[in-house]
Amino acid sequence: MKQIAKRLFELVLFLFLLSFISFVFMKAAPGDPVKQMLRVDDVAVTDEQIEAFREELGLDKPVYIQYWNWFKRFFQFDLGKSYTTHEPVIDELSRKFPATLLLTGASLLVMLLIAVPVGTLSALYRDRWIDHLSRLLALVGAALPSFWLGLILIDLFSVRLNWLPSMGAGTFKHLILPSLTLGIAMSGVYVRLVRSSLIESLGQDFIRSARARGISEARIFFFHAFRHCLVPVITIFGVSLGSLLGGTVIIEVLFAYPGVGKLVVDAIVQRDYPIIQGYILFMGIAVVLINLLVDLSYRYLNPEIRLKEAGRR
Repeated sequence: MKQIAKRLFELVLFLFLLSFISFVFMKAAPGDPVKQMLRVDDVAVTDEQIEAFREELGLDKPVYIQYWNWFKRFFQFDLGKSYTTHEPVIDELSRKFPATLLLTGASLLVMLLIAVPVGTLSALYRDRWIDHLSRLLALVGAALPSFWLGLILIDLFSVRLNWLPSMGAGTFKHLILPSLTLGIAMSGVYVRLVRSSLIESLGQDFIRSARARGISEARIFFFHAFRHCLVPVITIFGVSLGSLLGGTVIIEVLFAYPGVGKLVVDAIVQRDYPIIQGYILFMGIAVVLINLLVDLSYRYLNPEIRLKEAGRR
């Protein structure tokens, strides 16, 4: 409980700093949201109309007052309304987040289906041809930019073969290409991580002791070595999950996938500050909570951590 309370305090402090810094930098960015909304370049409006609209939105006040007003609303679970759709920001994010979460889960599944078996085989057959081949493929996969891989998959499966849709959402087929793009791009790092962690685990003293007691190799591998190697893997996995939630932006734009990534790109173009601020805060909370769950999972996967905490008490 003490660990959870400490993390919750760090979460509040982190959200305050994140929201303040992002708010200040966002206000310093070039462009005027009022002119963007009124489309001054296309429709003739007077300066009085512009100023009246700016005052209505509260953009005529100093930045620190704008931030304080926004911060007070945040504790009432009110992130404001979108400048373009006039819908509450929470509603906009809530509608788009399930699509991003689905894409993230599918991408992680693709990554695990590639990385775990390939990394395991590479560790079990160390320095053999399968190890050299898997390491080469992992190196190539890690070096490929995800957007370039996405373009290749679109050209092959959508344009040439006409098997899969290249944009949109709504069916399982729409999810295949973007999840393959993200999953393959991530798998290279995890193949090498699973391989190195498993090799280290198989060389531990408790593995040799288990073999000396006559425990079967299958039980040693699955219940001892593999479990031990999951600690560093889950550490990176938690970081990847958080960054993936916020990093699907390029892929969502590339495949016209209706998630929060595409939502925030459209908001940046339209200078829709409430959407941008809400997205930053939303992703900040998600990353911190994911890291908290990863830290708590260590206590289950590695009994040494529980024993050290018990010893300190």
